[in-house]
Amino acid sequence: MDPEVGLRLLLSPLGSNIVVRTACCSVGVVLPVYSTFKAIEGRDENEQKKWLLYWAAYGSFSIVELLTDKILYWFPLYYHMKFAFLVWLQLPTTDGARQIYMNHLRPFLLKHQARLDQVVGFFYAQMSKFVSLHQAEIQFVRALLMKTFVSANQFASDFIRPERRNVSGAIEGSRQQVDTSDSEDEE
Repeated sequence: MDPEVGLRLLLSPLGSNIVVRTACCSVGVVLPVYSTFKAIEGRDENEQKKWLLYWAAYGSFSIVELLTDKILYWFPLYYHMKFAFLVWLQLPTTDGARQIYMNHLRPFLLKHQARLDQVVGFFYAQMSKFVSLHQAEIQFVRALLMKTFVSANQFASDFIRPERRNVSGAIEGSRQQVDTSDSEDEE
């Protein structure tokens, strides 16, 4: 596909929001996750700091978006503006994430740090209490999820590579019968 066609489809104001929403997810989450992985594995402290700033800015944006999404969704070209904002956050030439952090997020967090520490401490204590009180239920759900994951993984594996599927003897007959019939034909 010609890149120009893809760009036209993405930026078309009359196009489907699903294209722009997918682009927002890709640019806002998928690419930064991989870039964060590369920064961690490469042990590059400047890149790690850059992506920490990005995630702080992105997380703050996500909270604001969560609280205002039902209103903002109705604005024309909302997802186009969101896409542009997410690109702006990451561009090295604009250093948008650093600007958001230094000009807005950092001053706010410094001003409210003591109260936020209390709130975070309270939530951690409540989560710890909840986990200790519901240990059996958590283990049950964990085991259930693991069984579901293993079953889904096996199903997907069988679907993708049917030649590797373990065929039970119930459908095609037992292998012993097949071997016996082959040996009888030889006699």
